[in-house]
Amino acid sequence: MTNSLHERAIVADTHNDLLMAVSARPPRQWASFFRERWLPQLRDGGVNLQVLPVFIDDQYRPEGALRQTLRMIECAHVLAEGNAEHVRLCLDAADIDGALADGRIALVLAMESMPGLDASVELISTMHRLGVRVASIAHFGRTPLADGSGEDATGSGLTTDGVAALAEMERLGIVFDVSHLGASGVEHVLELATMPVMATHSSARALRDHHRNLTDGQLRAVAATGGVICVNFFAPFLAEDERDMTLDRLLDHIEHIVSVAGVDHVGLGPDFIREVMDDLTPPCCEDVYARGVDPKRAVPGLEGPAGLPMVTEGLLARGLPEKDVMAIIGGNVHRFLGERLA
Repeated sequence: MTNSLHERAIVADTHNDLLMAVSARPPRQWASFFRERWLPQLRDGGVNLQVLPVFIDDQYRPEGALRQTLRMIECAHVLAEGNAEHVRLCLDAADIDGALADGRIALVLAMESMPGLDASVELISTMHRLGVRVASIAHFGRTPLADGSGEDATGSGLTTDGVAALAEMERLGIVFDVSHLGASGVEHVLELATMPVMATHSSARALRDHHRNLTDGQLRAVAATGGVICVNFFAPFLAEDERDMTLDRLLDHIEHIVSVAGVDHVGLGPDFIREVMDDLTPPCCEDVYARGVDPKRAVPGLEGPAGLPMVTEGLLARGLPEKDVMAIIGGNVHRFLGERLA
């Protein structure tokens, strides 16, 4: 029953940093490395729709951030072109549906924090031309557009350029991602947004009081825009004690967010990072370590996308109706992106 349902469902992952690992290879290896290392995992996990964030590590900031942004975007295009029978880089809802109908994985390009753009809001249009369809404007620290969640103590909202970036993203049809945005910034976005927003990888602050998670009020507000909250699997954001970093704790977060935001507004944003960390030469992700988080901790069995059927099985075992499980593991994200990228 479980495997059958997972196979029948549309499974969507709204945050996997695999582009970091693929783009670290020589360009001639991009397509083959993705095909050999990542495609089997996505297939094993039943992933049909994959959002690919462009995240620029500290070693490239600030001087090389834009160059690395462009390199990673090019990598996404190359790996898609080199594996055209398996995946498709999608620009709109029709592309997504076409890929799914063909049995290919629909890839959607995203940007995490936009460090290469700084305050040059006009370059958001350039990113859209290159295929970006989802974006956030902060990570842990401060950017010219907003403060990340690690700077919550500042109590700051979006800067003037950040407000302009939100408006430009809405004009272009780029989905605004509130994950990683500081608490006051989330509130500011929710006041200003005229289009549904998304949290690509955020969990419940009520269950784990960490600045990277969303409060119940924020969960309700994102849902009220028509948006989707995609639950982060990253173990340190699920529990403080390593002994509690389990599948059951992840399911607790999913069920809590369902109870607060409604089942139509919940998805999966796993944030699989352990293999990416293992694959990259230090000093990868030093900023994460510096903030007291061990990025290599993972929920057992959910170190990568191949473990996703465990989530389906766990939700069914808790008595959730099949239609709700199918909505959570991908149906809601598919619907949301179909509406926003129409």
